[in-house]
Amino acid sequence: MIALYILLALLFNNQLYVSEQPESDKIKYLALGDSYTIGESVEEHERWPNLLAKMLEEELDGGFEVTIIAKTGWTTDELMDAVSAAGLIKEYDMVSLLIGVNNQYRGYRKKQYKKEFEQLLNHAIRLAEGDTNRVFVLSIPDYGVTPFAQDKNPEKIASEIDQYNNIAEEICGKHEVAYLDITDISRKAASDASLIADDGLHPSGKMYKMWAKMAFSHSLSLFK
Repeated sequence: MIALYILLALLFNNQLYVSEQPESDKIKYLALGDSYTIGESVEEHERWPNLLAKMLEEELDGGFEVTIIAKTGWTTDELMDAVSAAGLIKEYDMVSLLIGVNNQYRGYRKKQYKKEFEQLLNHAIRLAEGDTNRVFVLSIPDYGVTPFAQDKNPEKIASEIDQYNNIAEEICGKHEVAYLDITDISRKAASDASLIADDGLHPSGKMYKMWAKMAFSHSLSLFK
């Protein structure tokens, strides 16, 4: 998802990445999100969904096919439109969702986020053939600790990110979907510049690896 914003759409290549549809003989993983999922400012192999798939492949000695639907700057409604338009098959072995930072950045109402996040989560569950165990959500990182945000009221950003995350966590609990809190990891960047990409805003490959490790610890049990 840091990975956001209208401003970033102007500053960076506002890229949409959708991989080829999964092959039937591989484990199918779908990652939904924004610039945090597409990995703005890092190489493809440093994106956390790709890192996660590699970790699982090495542990399970099997192949993964990763499909990513994400774009820098997307809000919940824009991701919903893209998922609906993609015509995805409902046969994914694992689905992840990370979305909301752009809602906060643009000042969207939390009521809208709550409604649209739940719709996205329900769609993710359907794409996992209705199995909530095969779906997990990552919390919204705190971009307020980055150089980009130092003149943008970091305290306010942190507070609002926490409010958005509380909404997402509550909805995940309601639907019995795993909620992985990576926000604390993102805040380590306040004292470790190596966790930030060269653009001064997005996570570096080093931070994405930390997210992937947390997701790995959760998702490994799905395939054993």
